[in-house]
Amino acid sequence: MTWQNEIDELNRRRALAEAMGGAEKVARQHGRGKMDARARIDGLLDPGSFREIGKIAGRGSYDANGDLADFAPSNFIFGRGDIAGRPVVASADDFTVRGGAADAALHRKFVQCEAMAHEMRLPLVRMIDGTGGGGSVKTLETMGYTYVPMVPGWDHIVTNLETVPVVALALGPTAGLGAARTVASHYSVMVKGLSQLFAAGPAVAAAIGETVDKEGLGGTEIHCRNGVVDEEVASEAEAFTVARRFLSYLPSSVDTLAARTGCDDPTDRREEALLDTVPRNPAQVYAMRRVLAQVFDSGSVFEMGRRWGRAVITAFARLDGWPVAVLASDPSFLGGSWEAKTSEKAERFVKLADQFRLPIIHMVDNPGFMIGADAERAGTIRYGVNAMNAIYRAQVPLASVIVRRAYGIAGSAMSNAERFQYRFAWPSGDWGSLPIEGGVEVAYKSELEASSDPAAHLETIRDRLNKVRSPFRSAEHFAVEDIIDPRDTRPLLCEFADMAWAKLGANRR
Repeated sequence: MTWQNEIDELNRRRALAEAMGGAEKVARQHGRGKMDARARIDGLLDPGSFREIGKIAGRGSYDANGDLADFAPSNFIFGRGDIAGRPVVASADDFTVRGGAADAALHRKFVQCEAMAHEMRLPLVRMIDGTGGGGSVKTLETMGYTYVPMVPGWDHIVTNLETVPVVALALGPTAGLGAARTVASHYSVMVKGLSQLFAAGPAVAAAIGETVDKEGLGGTEIHCRNGVVDEEVASEAEAFTVARRFLSYLPSSVDTLAARTGCDDPTDRREEALLDTVPRNPAQVYAMRRVLAQVFDSGSVFEMGRRWGRAVITAFARLDGWPVAVLASDPSFLGGSWEAKTSEKAERFVKLADQFRLPIIHMVDNPGFMIGADAERAGTIRYGVNAMNAIYRAQVPLASVIVRRAYGIAGSAMSNAERFQYRFAWPSGDWGSLPIEGGVEVAYKSELEASSDPAAHLETIRDRLNKVRSPFRSAEHFAVEDIIDPRDTRPLLCEFADMAWAKLGANRR
């Protein structure tokens, strides 16, 4: 007397689940240039580490004797696996089973997946393809009634955003709930040409008179540039790579600290190129990304959101192996002026760093909030103040480096001026309530009008003011803490990172 018959039945059901929507549907998925759900799980996680939960959940049909005749698995796969040896919860929508629609889903699996991440304090990666548990018109006829909308388990989604890192990979057309699950994350990714995201698809858009294809309605050109999705990649394999790398900088939850890695990049490395990075001509730009590559641990800079809010760079990096969050102006876009989207991006990133307790490095070259009629219509000042509030409210250690400009309210958003200012300025630093260039003619109008040679007198005034605007004058009055040789930036920031992580409670190596 053994349970072998039941074990055989279990193995049979497991095999049926592994067949997903069947050979024809799986082939169709591959024919669209897409991986199937189980291949995606394997591509994301460390080999052999996945333990599936609820594998045999689905819908069985039975013969007259009550024996299983056929089985349709749930179109949602989830379980525990490892990324770089660290446990995570991973899920994948199976588009081969009813296109990911709700009538093939078991909502309790969604709920348990989200609950597991929260209860066990594990990072969560969602791989979304289809409606992701959203509705299908056919569902209504099957049910025989309609219902007031609700999303089972959404409370867990909200809670996870507060407690564990959440990554969402949109790996096909994602509509309705699938789109919402993508956006409800800390880091979201779309594959160019393969992924689209929308509240409702082109067929529904046609009902309001819009004729547009999936790419035109919700492709990467739209959502990776408006801030809805963080990253555009070229392939599913690249999506898995950036997801793994994003998680490498973060802790498993808000209850733990991020890990320090080994580092063979000397902390006293001084880059000669930094000495002439900033042009003497204030109208000329330079490559801030090159500065970041020279200051932080070699190869450690990982940018997110590159295609939107482009006047600010948001990235993770390491200093002597310590993970840090980096906020840096990009003078090559709008001169580095913060417009509405830039401010929104800065606010979101600072809150993310503060939530997961990563020290912040702010590389400052900010000529102010964007001005003009378009900026006013976009509500720039509201978004700018929100970004400033996030910086002032952040509780993690923050160091700022004034690379060049810091003007007006936006310039004051470099750090919380009411706290200790761990701050350095390069000799190229230029600050004030407004750029001198823009206010000379107004401030000295009467003097210039009385001059016999207004143009020459204007140059004389500018020469005087350029002496006054020297950062050394500010340092004399301790209005800025330290002027440094740009080549000393890395050693000083490595020193800051060591102190910051000691404050956060991490053990030093």
